[in-house]
Amino acid sequence: MAYYVHPSSYVDEPCTIGDGTKIWHFCHIMPQAQIGRGCILGQNVFVASGVKIGDNVKIQNNVAVYAGVELEDDVFCGPSCVFTNVINPRSQIVRRDEYLPTLVRRGATIGANATIVCGATIGRYAFIGAGAVVRGDVPDYALMLGVPARQHGWMSRHGFRLGQPDAEGIMRCPQSGWRYQLQDSALRCLDYPEDQPLA
Repeated sequence: MAYYVHPSSYVDEPCTIGDGTKIWHFCHIMPQAQIGRGCILGQNVFVASGVKIGDNVKIQNNVAVYAGVELEDDVFCGPSCVFTNVINPRSQIVRRDEYLPTLVRRGATIGANATIVCGATIGRYAFIGAGAVVRGDVPDYALMLGVPARQHGWMSRHGFRLGQPDAEGIMRCPQSGWRYQLQDSALRCLDYPEDQPLA
């Protein structure tokens, strides 16, 4: 195998796991799950049937990725963050045909103990703070905090909060110096293609 699975974990066939992926203690991968290359799944991660996980995704301990969730490349899921797939669950009523999709776009971060209510799209490189509860779509690069989560500014691709724009409307990442600008109400990185991994 070109990937690693700890002996305490279960991988139900058939499923797809990419080269270089590491699946650590007490995980359960259901059949028909797709996991990309270079991923790391920490202790006690569950991946349901039909879930799609891209390349270089890091899922920390105690996360369940339920049916209907898709994680694009370079997503980070903090410890014990929560995904849902039914908006109005009842134990007495079967709603398996009513799952709402959740899409986490490339490079997004979901903080520890955050909850993503199903039906949302989390934009590229968005940053969901620890403990936040997201109930709707999140713009690219948005910093979301609180319960319910509200936008509290913007984050760079390197994970730093962007300051106020200068006279030309430019915000700079304090680490990389890369420039960001609002264009038609959407934040864009001016110095690097948004579909490319960090150099």
